[in-house]
Amino acid sequence: MSEEMKIQETPVETMEDYAAELEASLKQGPPNDDPVWDKFETMLKEKTIFPVKIDSVVKAGVVAYVDEVRAFIPASKLAAGYVENLEEYKGQTVEVMVITADKENKKLVLSAKEVARQKEKEEKAARLAACEVGQVLEGTVDSLMDYGAFIDLDNGLSGLLHVSQISYKRVEKPSDVLKKGEKVQVKIIAVKDGKLSLSIKALQEAPARERKDRAPRESREDKEMFNYKETGKASTSLKDLLAGLDIK
Repeated sequence: MSEEMKIQETPVETMEDYAAELEASLKQGPPNDDPVWDKFETMLKEKTIFPVKIDSVVKAGVVAYVDEVRAFIPASKLAAGYVENLEEYKGQTVEVMVITADKENKKLVLSAKEVARQKEKEEKAARLAACEVGQVLEGTVDSLMDYGAFIDLDNGLSGLLHVSQISYKRVEKPSDVLKKGEKVQVKIIAVKDGKLSLSIKALQEAPARERKDRAPRESREDKEMFNYKETGKASTSLKDLLAGLDIK
């Protein structure tokens, strides 16, 4: 048999095949009048979170059982991010919530994505709460922009290192002095709206001209001006102004 004939005989998957397999993985369950479907509908409304064990892998997702009812978890709903290998989840227990409870068509669909993202959000909030201005952390340069660099910190958070906070020396572009993947030590200089502002400059010794304390000089100038007026060495009275004039 020629290679051309082999190619022609190879079945081609279509969207209909995909839909048929998806339906097959869903359309199994107890009768519509079984009270378990009322339970699923309640879980859907209340966004109940519960654990399930992944039983098997099918096209476009995985299968688990809830109260002996076959449930489908789409690949896009299995984790907070993209899942490359579904087989790795087989036998694992994940926390999910019901996103479809169709009694009439016996479709029970679950999602672990929303639960995982909610956990990530809570964990991030806890880590942010532990961050304080002045804290020094280790991190890795993740990306470089014209206005600064984003640093992935060892505590699992990310922060912005603005170009003005890289060095006391003038830096045109962060890429001139930093490289992606480079390890850096930074200081937290602000925590606002769930975001961290970082600085390398704050850990460096300021140049002599930057260390000059201008406040005392300004205070002396203020004091001298005050003393000047206080001693009355200069007068702006009309008498004083006319004293030296020879008016004829």
